[in-house]
Amino acid sequence: MLSLSELEQFIEDNRNEDVKKLALRSSSLLGENLNYVLTQISGWQRCRAKIPSWSKVKGVKFPVQLSMEQCSSEQTAYLKSQLIKGETLVDLTGGFGVDCAFLSQSFQQVFYVEKNSELADIVTHNYRVLGLTNITLNIADAVDYLKTMKPVSTIYIDPARRDDYGRKMVSIRDCLPNLSELRNLLFEKADDVWVKYSPMLDISLAIKELESVVELFVISVENECKELLFHLKKEGNKEPKITCFNLQQKGNSQFEFTYHEESLQPLLLIDRVENYLYEPNSSIMKAGCFKRLCEVYKLRKLDVNSHLYTSGQLQSDFPGRIFQVEETSTLNKKSLKALLAGVTKANVTLRNFPMSVDEFRKRMKIKEGGDCYLFGTTIAGVNSIIKCTKIS
Repeated sequence: MLSLSELEQFIEDNRNEDVKKLALRSSSLLGENLNYVLTQISGWQRCRAKIPSWSKVKGVKFPVQLSMEQCSSEQTAYLKSQLIKGETLVDLTGGFGVDCAFLSQSFQQVFYVEKNSELADIVTHNYRVLGLTNITLNIADAVDYLKTMKPVSTIYIDPARRDDYGRKMVSIRDCLPNLSELRNLLFEKADDVWVKYSPMLDISLAIKELESVVELFVISVENECKELLFHLKKEGNKEPKITCFNLQQKGNSQFEFTYHEESLQPLLLIDRVENYLYEPNSSIMKAGCFKRLCEVYKLRKLDVNSHLYTSGQLQSDFPGRIFQVEETSTLNKKSLKALLAGVTKANVTLRNFPMSVDEFRKRMKIKEGGDCYLFGTTIAGVNSIIKCTKIS
């Protein structure tokens, strides 16, 4: 049986190993400590990608896989620490404590609340290792704690996003706790309430159910939508501001609008593809801003439901992918054959198009990859293929 110090050294020496292979060859050596060791190694491997600054700190402990999957990434937690500021903060659903740790940099005093005592013990240890001294930890149910807590300047909460059957939520009334039932109590305890929800949530329905939304932040990382962050105040706002972030290593993009602005914008369509093609990032797509882009970036939309845009002059600050258009073809066999001549590999995107990517690849005999980009879409009601090269 290995001692505690030997176990820690084993974890340190093997943290880059394949966990499944390690389990097979080390089960007899580790004995009853096998699950603990594997949890720490797999946790560190996830942390290295998701929370890189923590992975460099010796002594950080990791929970079970589900808690690691559900916690925020360092990129999104840091962004929230720039958006959410005040004097005192209560994080009612602490979890693995990533958001709470980063938010503590923007507050004088922070209270972490988590009903899972094992998880809270891990977080207590980690905060000590990380040197976070302004956070008080509490083991309690979020609603029970809310009822008895003293007022603070800010409340942060991340309601549970799945039911007992693992189904994804689309309404806040299906999440736990149900904030539509807690609105009055929340504003008795804080002037500012910030709520993180899954990107699967229906935004328009959530704004209606929450009633008090003044801002919404739709946050993506490397063009994958990760979370929705609602800022609530008691007086609410009839027209909340929507900010779409796409956090990337090459540089972050940010786009702001309101649904009122979107509703007033005429739909600017075009019946052909010009020199450049634009695909909005995933945050903008999730937020449903499709007409306002035309006005801000001087673009035209290819079709009502295609969500692709074009212009004659390059708009290099567009918040999404930008392509140089080479050729365009309908699905006419002769025209399509000419466009695809010599193309054996391509990156295929289909929007508002009558077949799947797999079906398209099989029919056109095109493999994934390469420098060629093909967009299958509808242009002025006609199914078309656009051949491009990527600019950014």
